[in-house]
Amino acid sequence: MLVGDKAKYLGLVFGITFATLLMSQQVSIFVGILSRTASQITDITEAGIWVMHPEVRHIDESKTIAAKNLYKVRGIKGVEWAVPLHKNLTTVRPYSSQVQQAILMGVDDFSLIGQPPKMLLGKWEDLKQPDAIIMDKAGWEFIWPKEKYQLGRTLEINDKRAKIVGICEATPPFMTFPIIYTRFSLAGNFSNIHNGAMSFILAKAKNGESPGQLIKRIEKGTGLQAHTTESFKWRSINYYLTRTGIPINFGITVTLGFIVGATIAAQTFYIFIIENMRQFGALKAIGTTNQQIFFMVLLQALLVGAMGFSIGIGLAALFFESTADLNAMRGFALYSDVVLGTAFTILVIMSFASIFSIRKVLTLDPAIVFRG
Repeated sequence: MLVGDKAKYLGLVFGITFATLLMSQQVSIFVGILSRTASQITDITEAGIWVMHPEVRHIDESKTIAAKNLYKVRGIKGVEWAVPLHKNLTTVRPYSSQVQQAILMGVDDFSLIGQPPKMLLGKWEDLKQPDAIIMDKAGWEFIWPKEKYQLGRTLEINDKRAKIVGICEATPPFMTFPIIYTRFSLAGNFSNIHNGAMSFILAKAKNGESPGQLIKRIEKGTGLQAHTTESFKWRSINYYLTRTGIPINFGITVTLGFIVGATIAAQTFYIFIIENMRQFGALKAIGTTNQQIFFMVLLQALLVGAMGFSIGIGLAALFFESTADLNAMRGFALYSDVVLGTAFTILVIMSFASIFSIRKVLTLDPAIVFRG
């Protein structure tokens, strides 16, 4: 019965495939976008505590704090070390090219705490050279597409000379700007900040020290706000969740995928059942129970759901695999939790389609098979 009408059979498979592809692809992109909003936080693994201006709500909203606060934080009981961090947007002008916005990260001159996940060319310690900067791989490819990496190349940052001494691989930011790393003192010079003001203070608690208690002491002793790396990451993510249309837009798309999948599956499966009423009547006439028929229909629905889900997930995985090399799609992937969630959703859709369609069969009079 299931494959007897190939048009309806393929229609069921297509509907589930489309719903699976749409839901898994859009949810994965949504998760990827949210993870980008906190990329600069997760890249800095050495520090456990972030200290910032009381008005700062997320990582991209940096408001400078006075240099004296660094010494206050270092003097708080339980702080093992504290270093400054500069972060803001700046303008970059490659010679013989147009002005380009970039994210400027200034790390502590002495400890160089704030290293990106991976160096591709050069050494992190080369930042101690005069006018030295390290650029992320995506930034280089954006400014100089199809050109090989070249150390020693110079450019202007706010009309000041800078020399590239390394190429790194950083986690993609929310705004797809090049990421430039340099020393804190040079970052201040590039940004025309000469009083030692900083965007954030990175601190680490001593062994055995409770981060929660230490944060309270820092806030009380400095008048600033402080967060653990994890809480600051979620603070940034929550800002974009509540202050932008990102969750609404993706939510609408995923909901449409669910509705389309459920509607196509329920309607097509219902027509399939109606058109096979005589066959179901014959089964009941020879003694097949309602329970057996119910499980038979459910098995048919689950078989169609499994086929459609497998094809849809395969297409979603192919999409992310084929776009992995594009800078705009860096960091996006098909997450295992999304696959499991989509599988559960398809199970719900097909169970709903079965229950919606089986009602007429359960009340069917077996005598229908003997009528003309």
